[in-house]
Amino acid sequence: MTAPRVLTYRPRWWRSLSLRALTTIFLLLFLGTTLTTGYATFAASRAAVAHLVDRRIATVSDEIDDDVRPGDAAAVLARIDRLSHQRDTGDIGLELRDASGHRLGGNIMLKRPLPPGFSTVRRHDRITGLSAGRALVRPLGGGLWLTTVGETEPFDDYASLRLRNYLLGFGAIVVVVLAGTALLAFLIGRRIAAVRDTAEAIIDGDLRARLPVAAGGGAFAREAATFNRMLDRIERLMAEVAGVSNDIAHDLRMPLARLRGQLALIAARAPSPAWRTELDHALQQCDALLAMFAATLRISEVEAGRRRAGFARLDLGALAAEIGETMAEVATDTGHRLSVDAGVALPVEGDRQLLAQALINLIENAFRHTPAGTSVTLHVARNGDIACVAIRDRGPGIAVADRGTALRRFGRLDTSRHSEGHGLGLPLVDAIARLHRGTLILGDAEPGLSVTLALPCAGNSA
Repeated sequence: MTAPRVLTYRPRWWRSLSLRALTTIFLLLFLGTTLTTGYATFAASRAAVAHLVDRRIATVSDEIDDDVRPGDAAAVLARIDRLSHQRDTGDIGLELRDASGHRLGGNIMLKRPLPPGFSTVRRHDRITGLSAGRALVRPLGGGLWLTTVGETEPFDDYASLRLRNYLLGFGAIVVVVLAGTALLAFLIGRRIAAVRDTAEAIIDGDLRARLPVAAGGGAFAREAATFNRMLDRIERLMAEVAGVSNDIAHDLRMPLARLRGQLALIAARAPSPAWRTELDHALQQCDALLAMFAATLRISEVEAGRRRAGFARLDLGALAAEIGETMAEVATDTGHRLSVDAGVALPVEGDRQLLAQALINLIENAFRHTPAGTSVTLHVARNGDIACVAIRDRGPGIAVADRGTALRRFGRLDTSRHSEGHGLGLPLVDAIARLHRGTLILGDAEPGLSVTLALPCAGNSA
């Protein structure tokens, strides 16, 4: 026989994130990348323009100094005047100063001395016709200093206009991505909600619930159709399993009922007390089988969810107090002590008859599995929006590893094989709890078993 293939699962931190968290992380990464790219592009273009202007003003400065004797200010000023009227150098600013910083001439007038080498000049330098540019200050020899200025903006406020264009361009990209992400998150969220609603409907017993399939097709439609086919298969399998057990229960109840009737007639005409005792024992076995089939059909009826249509608001605390008072007489007959603490109001939406049966089953189960003379307690409490009814006994309890078996149909534990019952009491209570969108919790009473019926309070159910 081939061993089953075990799929290993390595958890990753991002798998535990919600759709909103993943979307937020993506948007933050995108915004950071976009802003960094936009700023880098803007800075690179500005640096490229500055580099080209630096090369140009260095070339012009070299032309001014070409073949001029050191300290010949007149020759330098004449060359400045000539270059200022040439078309390709008409937008270059030139100024000549002596060693003490006095202006000797040029086509611009600087308001402050600039440092040697390349530097940046702006509007506050108040150079006529220039809003931003680059300057080169270099010595010409003989105590002369030449300042060459070139514009980095073809017109005024070009840098702000370029920055605005970058903001508009990258801003449009951000808006488009944000809108697309929001739309995608909405569509995915709606699909997740549809899957969740369908799953919750199936949990509530509506095995015919299916995902809506878009008429236009697409990935979501194919995913929904595949999911629906899986649900169809599961529904058929569960119907077959339930049908077998229900058919057996239905088909055997009538012959067993006839058999019991015949045994009762024979017992009434028994020729001796010994015969009557044997026949009474057979009648008890028939009654146990009939009760088992009735419980099986009852669980199937509860799990189908049809009883939810008749739900009404009731006080689970008051119902528990009423059941506790009734079962106190049974406790006396079995030699147990039943202590009831049910002074808390627990408004729930549910079926009163089923909840009463669940509480009676739990108390009877505690009596059955605890020795005479021990105490059983029924405690009612509210934990936030959850109504809790706990039954605790002083019996052997149920080990953690066996609690799943105890909630399974016909799940008899080794310690209870020789006691009365057929392993359907706790499964029936568990089915009633799930019908009411609650849970049945098996715990340790130290010593003994603690069974808690936890249901959502009225107004908080799904």
